Amino acid sequence: MENNVMTEVERNRQNRKWTNRELAGRLIWASARPLFRYSPKICWGWRRLLLRLFGAKIGRHVNIHPTAVIFIPWNLSIGDWSSIGFDALVYNLGFIQIGSRVTISQRAHLCAGSHDYRDPTMQLLKLPIVIENDVWICADAFIGPNITIGMGTVVGARAALFKDTPAGILVGGNPAKELGKRETNIKS
Repeated sequence: MENNVMTEVERNRQNRKWTNRELAGRLIWASARPLFRYSPKICWGWRRLLLRLFGAKIGRHVNIHPTAVIFIPWNLSIGDWSSIGFDALVYNLGFIQIGSRVTISQRAHLCAGSHDYRDPTMQLLKLPIVIENDVWICADAFIGPNITIGMGTVVGARAALFKDTPAGILVGGNPAKELGKRETNIKS
């Protein structure tokens, strides 16, 4: 059995997960990341520019903390007036779309990549995340892959979200469950 398991691991490692262009882009981004990471906190425009140079679609007045980690800039779209807090992890192997006026709080983890546990070779999955307008992802929350978070939803601190949410609710816990409605005047 162990030989069979090793064969599956070996097959996984031999599978091509990235094109040459993607690998080159990731290498160049990795060498440019210190320009992002060590920029002064107030240099919001510099970080927006750097991400745009690497293919991210970044709206107006977006604030991204320098300690936030963006894995693949060209797999990221952020609407106007949104923010990403310190130590947030944007693991965007799949495309992540963040709407306008969205707050991603400190140490939140957006995880747009996983593995197919049903496949013995554990194939890499690059699945999207869509966060609609006026959403708040609170501190330390985890957002799993292939999820849409409805407009105006609040994902509570340390929540772990593994399925889509409708608009205008508050979710919390692990796994996240609806805790109530968000009473606001949010309009698209």
